[in-house]
Amino acid sequence: MSGMSGLDWGVIGIYFAALAGVVVWSSKKQDTSADYFLAGRNIGWFAIGSSLFASNIGSEHIVGLAGSGASSGMAMAHWEMHAWIMLLLGWVFVPFYYRANVFTMPEFLEKRFNSKVRWILSVVSLIAYVFTKVSVTVYAGALVFQALLPEMQLTIFGQIWGPFWIGAFATVILTGIYTIFGGLRAVLYTDTAQAIILLVGSFFITFFGLKALGGWGELKAICGDRVSDMALWRPLAQAGSGLPWWKNGDFPWLGILIASPIVGIWYWCTDQYIVQRTLAARNLTQARRGAIWGAFLKVWPVMIFLVPGMIGWALHQKGLITIPSKVVDGQTVAAIDGDQVFATMVMGLLPTGLRGLVVGGLLAALMSSLSSLFNSCASLFTVDIYEKLRPNQSERHLVTVGRFATTIIVLLGMAWIPVMYKVAGGGLYPYLQSVQGYLAPPITAVFLLGLFWKRINAQGAMWGLIVGFVLGMAKLTIQAKYSTIDPMKSASPLFLANIGDFNFLYASGALFLISIVVVVGVSFAGKAQDEASIDGLTYASLNKQEVRASIGKFDIGLTAVTLSLVIGMYLYFSFWLK
Repeated sequence: MSGMSGLDWGVIGIYFAALAGVVVWSSKKQDTSADYFLAGRNIGWFAIGSSLFASNIGSEHIVGLAGSGASSGMAMAHWEMHAWIMLLLGWVFVPFYYRANVFTMPEFLEKRFNSKVRWILSVVSLIAYVFTKVSVTVYAGALVFQALLPEMQLTIFGQIWGPFWIGAFATVILTGIYTIFGGLRAVLYTDTAQAIILLVGSFFITFFGLKALGGWGELKAICGDRVSDMALWRPLAQAGSGLPWWKNGDFPWLGILIASPIVGIWYWCTDQYIVQRTLAARNLTQARRGAIWGAFLKVWPVMIFLVPGMIGWALHQKGLITIPSKVVDGQTVAAIDGDQVFATMVMGLLPTGLRGLVVGGLLAALMSSLSSLFNSCASLFTVDIYEKLRPNQSERHLVTVGRFATTIIVLLGMAWIPVMYKVAGGGLYPYLQSVQGYLAPPITAVFLLGLFWKRINAQGAMWGLIVGFVLGMAKLTIQAKYSTIDPMKSASPLFLANIGDFNFLYASGALFLISIVVVVGVSFAGKAQDEASIDGLTYASLNKQEVRASIGKFDIGLTAVTLSLVIGMYLYFSFWLK
């Protein structure tokens, strides 16, 4: 495996110099909270869509998706073909959010329901960000450093720190600095450049990987030997396992159809981390168009992130590259370490200079996701918590609080890294999807019912969120300790072990149904909300003429192209190994 050359580091250095210039420019325009948290509400569609893509495709996607491609083929592709759900964000959800003129998603729920609902979503979102997204993103970036600089060591206070920890702390601190000073404007404009680097760099990985392997036909032939592992759609029952359908952990097709839209609507249409970009648009047309442009970009991760993982596995099978084996509890096992696939391909296949560009893309992915997370967390804390506790503060004071909140989030993310290092042993991407599968259902239920059914009231929304979150965290806790399948976990008592084994995809659907029942039941047990107080916040009261006037031919055309690409990919990969 070749090391990094001077030219590679030069390319990375140029990238970071340009990044510093953008941050310095952005930091001069932070006079109000709208400047800091929403970039002055004056951003165009191209930057919004590019930021949506770059914020989503973090290093945990690149590293984790490639690992999933190597270990489970196309199983995770369903989450990466969520471009159609991004179109829902632009065409269905954005008009409500833009009409409400809000900074955050919890603030929108307060306008639709009440302040208690806002508090619940704010607190849960902040906790979830620190313990899932921040830590997973940092962990993935640290793995990249570990592959790039395996010999790097620092001794601090008598303790030797290797490349994993040096990379983790360095990237968190650097990203934290530019987010603290640059605000959302710095995040948006750096994301635009990073989206381009991600697409170009990852395209070359696919290109050189297929070239080394012998072409697409060779990939299909090798993957065809593992057709049950590599297929897009998996059977309800795992062949030869002796497990009932509801314990099948191999992404059964019914579970995918149930859980994937629930998680997708939560993530793309209701999560502050994503939606905040559309709230920065200069008008409704730009907000919708930005979401549509982001959806078009979202079509491509399957080809440039997941497929390279399958290529890497095939190259390993042919002996053309060597992917490190997985280490479990200090012991090396026979299976390859999927989270090392992408970095191994970068170092083993790419020529000098181009390797630096792709590594720059990996670092860009890490930093874009982290910066977006830091800014979203700061927005949630400042607007939804601090400003409610201490109202009537000056704009300058709120910007200062936002920077302080970002600093605290940075420190908490760093503190969680050692725990994440142990937790992520089963692979980053499956871990992230399972946790999100328990967080998403109650939020998706409350937003969908709240927008499209005016009879849903604040009490129903509040209890739906509470019950859904408690049950979801209970399932996650039981799953970590009890199982009849995993010998490392307890099989007694049996009813808890069966709950632990219940496939997370089906569990996500069950949580969604329970949340809906609670929201509707409690709402109908109380009074309906005053219609004047929710004017413009439900589908029945939305000014549809105003919405139609904001639609252009470009929006319709790009939507049609994006949907055609999604449908084409589903049709091709459903039968590609037949």
